[in-house]
Amino acid sequence: MAKEVATMLYVLALVGALTIAVLLWRAFGPDRVETAPSRRVVAPDDDPEFLRKLGEQKKRPDEE
Repeated sequence: MAKEVATMLYVLALVGALTIAVLLWRAFGPDRVETAPSRRVVAPDDDPEFLRKLGEQKKRPDEE
C-alpha cells in the first residue's frame, strides 16, 4: 500500500512540475512570431475613404 501512495505522489509531483513549467514558458518564453502585421480589414461600406470617393463620383457628371 505504501508503494501505491509513493507512486501517486510521484505522479502528482510530475503533473505539478509540468504545469509550472508550462505556465513559466507561457509567461517568460520566446514571443510568438507573427506571419504578417495585423492589419484590420475594413469592408467597403465601412471605409470612409471609399465612401468619400463614391460620393465624389456621384457628384461629378459622367465623363466617360
